[in-house]
Amino acid sequence: MDSYEWNKIIGWVLAAAIAVLGLSILTGLVYAPGHSETKGYVVEGVEIEAEAGGAAEVVQPIAAFLATANPAKGEAQFKKCAACHTINKGGATGQGPNLYGIVGAKFAHIAGFAYSDAIKNHGGTWGWDELSHWVESPRKFLPGNKMSFAGISKPQDRADLLVYLNAQSDSPLPLPAVPAVAEAPAAEAPADAAASDAAPAAGEQATAVPAEAPAEATN
Repeated sequence: MDSYEWNKIIGWVLAAAIAVLGLSILTGLVYAPGHSETKGYVVEGVEIEAEAGGAAEVVQPIAAFLATANPAKGEAQFKKCAACHTINKGGATGQGPNLYGIVGAKFAHIAGFAYSDAIKNHGGTWGWDELSHWVESPRKFLPGNKMSFAGISKPQDRADLLVYLNAQSDSPLPLPAVPAVAEAPAAEAPADAAASDAAPAAGEQATAVPAEAPAEATN
């Protein structure tokens, strides 16, 4: 093969290489990857931090959800507890204690049950807030206890369960009062701006506005 044929082959190889390189550069420009400001997916159980300057979510107390709680739905929620607990009066203890009359009962109130030290040393009674925090996350509420339950995260589901538990008692407790939710104060105007608006312009004289006559009283 003479030099002319070799030159043709080398030329074609170089032309092909240049074409591939140019196509690669062009493709990179057309299909350049972008970066989204938001995540493509959210892992359940991981809270997303509020943006700077954004308003924080107001967490309502359990009393706000108890006002609209449904004991029938709470009975369905209790199925998550039935593997370890009984709810009937005088029911046997299983892996967990019987829960009849639990709302308002003292911590570790059933004699003979092997409560954990975290329960026995807590003191106090199972009120609405205590039960709500316990059902939400037993490990978080009382570290070191022996209850292996993931918890119920939705407050309305917990409220439904609590009103059902409360009904299973000789003396059900009254529902707690719903606390008033304080409204956020309105943003105040800057002091210098307010003063400039209130002060009369230079050369102007403030005019007194005559007071209106009081309205007549009606009988």
